[in-house]
This record gives sequence, C-alpha cells and structure tokens, in this order.
Amino acid sequence: MNFARAIATVGGLTLLSRLAGFARDILTAAVLGAGPAADAFFVALKLPNLFRRLFAEGAFGVAFVPLFAAELQTRGRGAAVRFAEEALAMLLAMLLPFTLAAIIAMPWLMHGLAPGFVDEPAKFALAVDMARLTFPYLALISLVALLGGVLNALDRFGPFAAAPIAFNLTLIAALLVAPRLGLEPGNAMAAAVTLSGAVQVGWMAWACGKAGVTLRLRQPRMTEGMRRLFRLIGPGAVGAGVMQITLFLNIVLASLLPSGAVSFLYYADRLNQMPLGIIGIAIGTALLPVLARHVAAGDEGMVRHYLSRALEFSLLLGLPAAVALGVAGGPIVAVLFQRGAFGPEEAHATALALAAYAIGIPAYVIVKSLNAAFFARHDTVTPVRVAVIVTVATALLALALMPWLGHVGIALATGLTAWLDVGLLVAAMRKRGLFDLDDRLKHHAPRIAVAAVGMGGMLMAGEWLLAPWLAAPSTALRFAALGMLVSGGAMAFGTLALVLGGASVGDVRRMLSKTAMPAEKRAG
Repeated sequence: MNFARAIATVGGLTLLSRLAGFARDILTAAVLGAGPAADAFFVALKLPNLFRRLFAEGAFGVAFVPLFAAELQTRGRGAAVRFAEEALAMLLAMLLPFTLAAIIAMPWLMHGLAPGFVDEPAKFALAVDMARLTFPYLALISLVALLGGVLNALDRFGPFAAAPIAFNLTLIAALLVAPRLGLEPGNAMAAAVTLSGAVQVGWMAWACGKAGVTLRLRQPRMTEGMRRLFRLIGPGAVGAGVMQITLFLNIVLASLLPSGAVSFLYYADRLNQMPLGIIGIAIGTALLPVLARHVAAGDEGMVRHYLSRALEFSLLLGLPAAVALGVAGGPIVAVLFQRGAFGPEEAHATALALAAYAIGIPAYVIVKSLNAAFFARHDTVTPVRVAVIVTVATALLALALMPWLGHVGIALATGLTAWLDVGLLVAAMRKRGLFDLDDRLKHHAPRIAVAAVGMGGMLMAGEWLLAPWLAAPSTALRFAALGMLVSGGAMAFGTLALVLGGASVGDVRRMLSKTAMPAEKRAG
C-alpha cells in the first residue's frame, strides 16, 4: 500500500471513530454534564486508557511491530507468526493477574489517580466502582493491539483503525438503553467500556483470519525473541506514552481544582485529540512498519524519504488544525456540547482549555514521526530520556501556571512543552546524523505555515459574519453555520497552500496514486 494511502486509510477510519466519539461525548455531556458523576466516569476511563496507551498500544506496539516486521523481512511469515504467538502468550500471562490485582487495589490506586476526590467521599466511592468496571478493558484491548500490530506489519491498516468505532458505538448504546432499564448512566457506560473490548477482540480475530493469520495459544516461554521484545518494552512505555503520562498528571492536578475542572479538560482534550488521532496516529501507524522494513533492509535513502514525507504531512495537516481550534474553539465547543447540563459557562471554560491545548498539536504530530524513526531502529531509550524531561517540565510549568490560570494553565503547560519534546528529539537525531531532510520539505514548510496563519485571519472574519447563526436557537442552524465556518477555513487553507507553493496538485495526485513511487526510486 502506498504510504499516503495508508495514512488516508487510517486517518479516514479514525475520523469515523472520532465522529462516533463526538456523538458519544455530546450525549454524555447532555446526560452527565460536568458534575461529580461525569468527573468520576472520566477518571475511571482514564486509568485503563492510560495503561492501554502506555503498554498495549504504546510500549508493546513500538517494540512488537519493528521486531515482527524484521522477522517478516528476513525469515518469512512463518517465523513472524511464531513470534506473535509467543508474544500473545507472554502478554496474557502478565495482564490477567495484573488486571485482577488492580481491581482489588482500586481504592488505593484512586488515591493516586484523583487525590482531590478524597474530600468528597461519594464521588470517590463512585469513581472506585466505575474504575473496577472499566479496568478489564485493559487486557482485552491489549489483545486488540497485538492483532492490530500483526495486520499493520502486513500493510493491512484498515481493521485496527476501525476497531475503536465499536468502543464508541457500545458506549452510545449504553447511554441510550440505561434509562429504559432503570440503570445509572455512569455505571452503565463503565460496564460498556469492558464490553466494547470484547467486541473489538472478536473483530480483530476475524480480520486476522481473513488475512490468513491465526494465532495459536502457546505456553508462555522466555525465548530469545521475547527477551529482545521486553528489552524494548520497558523504555518504550514512557517513550511512546509521554502524552498519556502528561494527560494523567493533568487529571491529578485538575482534581485539586474546583469541581468541573476535570470535565473541562476532558471535553477540550476530546476536541484536541481529533487532529491528533486523524493525523498523528495515522502517520505514526503507517510510518513505523515502513521505516522498520527499510532499516532492516539497510536502505537509508528510503528512510530519509519517508521521514521527510511524514513530517511534511504533519505540518500540512497539523498546523491548520492547531490554528482552527485556537481561533474558532469557542463556537466549536458551544455548538457541539452546549445543551442540557452543559451551559455557556462550561462551554467558555472548555474553549479556553482547547485553545491552550491546540498550541501543541503540530508538535505532538511531529513527535509521532520522530519517535517512529527511533523505534524503527530498535531504540526506545532515547525517546524515554526525552519523555522524562518533558514530563517533569510539563508538571512544573502546570504547577506554576495553575494559581493564575486554573485548569487553562494545565492545558497551556501541556501545549507548550510539546515543542520542547520536538526540540530534544531533533537534537538527538542531529547528533547521530539522522535528521537529514530533503529539499522538498524545506521548501514547503514555511509556505505551509504562512497559509495556516492566513487561514486563521479568515476564520476570525467568518466567525464574526456567522455569529448570529452560530448562536441561533435552532440546533440544525447552528450546526450548518459551524459547517460553513469549518469548510470555509479548510478551503481557505487549501487555496493559500497551493498559491504559496506549500503543496501542489501534482504532489497530491502522486501521493494518492496506488502506484506512486518515492522520488529516490523513480530517479533510479
């Protein structure tokens, strides 16, 4: 599969998942609002999500995919499948007892996860109960991550990218069905989290079967392949999960603020995650197996090409997304969430956090590509060193800003230190002579930045012109006005990028062509 088409496949399916997620969040905001029940559910959801992203999709993914791809490249499919089966056995042997222990110890874990809840016994107890319902999701989604890694290494990106849609649809169903069954909506959603994990496992097992891969359950054994895997997993947990660690710290700090702060950051982060998911995850997911194969083959020219293209995509998509959420965050939050228990004050507080988060969007997307370049070389140590520095810097900056800006200070610290992450990773690559970008990227980057700034000015004008419709009583009219604002901004950026030379129609056609070849190969 062509690299750009792989990004489009993952990004498109992730977009569908995010849209389903927004529908879920809109319904959640209307039913739970931003009060104690919502705070408790979001904290309960953060715990398995944190471990999932750190270990299952983070550490395990960045360690497993390059090793599986290398086995596939050098020894063939049979050896690669055996490696995956060994990894599956070890994963289950670790996760099942870990999940049971976490459920038992949840009251003590909650003291660290949300210390501010201790002063509100009812909210604390509710969070513990919900977390016990959600935590088994970790073991299930870890199996999904392994099966997804196998498929991605085989250039089948669609099934894994589509799996999160089941998560959102299951939670939406729980919210709709719970009142009719007399169930408390928050607890119903917590139980639906684990149920969605089982649905995703079934989907991924079916997809692997269609790809001709059926993993047998072996007895756990510490083979040489598993030793190599675990040597990479340790530092990879932090290196791949720096953003998750930061968001976890955000929840801890926000729990110390007045009620609602956790929810404001959650809703803002949901919007912030839209471009990160569509762009950052798509690029990182498509890039890692491609780089791993070319590193294993010793083709540094192709590594340079694909890293340059990934960074170009990061800027072309990440910069306008950041400007749009920063400039038009107010109407976006109001139209999407302002209804029921979520009023104008909640919308304004969420929009301020969103603007602060948006500062770091391009940086987070770039970090995905830079980390993939290290992981493809089986180097998980360098990203973890950078991650530790960035995480500490984020916490310190958040603590410094909280007395002045409250929850917005937490979001602002997260956005600003994302650029520190980029700077440190680039410095490490330059030191090793690995940050060798092509002339096309150097030509396009500044022009893309100017186009994004121009789009920001047009969005401000559009927001002023559409203000009466964005605040109209009719929900349909508000959504229509928001659609006009967003589509107008996208058209403005696309036009400016083409006129200024940040992109060309020919480039787009070549990138989307099934038979498109990298410049280095065409030249040869």
